[in-house]
Amino acid sequence: MVLTDKWFTALSENEDGSYTFISGRSDIDAFINSKKMKQRMEVTWRYEADEKGMPKIDKEAMIMEEVENRLRRAMEKDKLAILTGIYTGQGKREWIFITRNLNAFGERLNEALGGLPQLPIEIYAEDDPDNEEYKNLLEIKGEDD
Repeated sequence: MVLTDKWFTALSENEDGSYTFISGRSDIDAFINSKKMKQRMEVTWRYEADEKGMPKIDKEAMIMEEVENRLRRAMEKDKLAILTGIYTGQGKREWIFITRNLNAFGERLNEALGGLPQLPIEIYAEDDPDNEEYKNLLEIKGEDD
């Protein structure tokens, strides 16, 4: 299975007038259909937001990008996990991964972020054998899985 780097983006206006930028991974049907990626990991970073819900501090946004790059390299090098979606808005950025092993994901997350100062991240795990969150993300694009 080949992991491509094709993404789609969307902008959603929230009820409070702020925005959420959504990025979703395309062309991962083979991974979804394999049924090996049965768990979902969500890594959430809460930040101080401007009036539109975006990061107020440029330096913090830059560190978020570094965290994303580190996590992608660490998780996707052997396809332990795949970053499927990124949501940025309303004072938080969420990275959504599907993974085949929660414990290994946690260990690798710690390794990938080692050397950085303590980060304001929260981690949530859930069984998602049918990849429902990803299928919902595809509905934003208007694509069937």
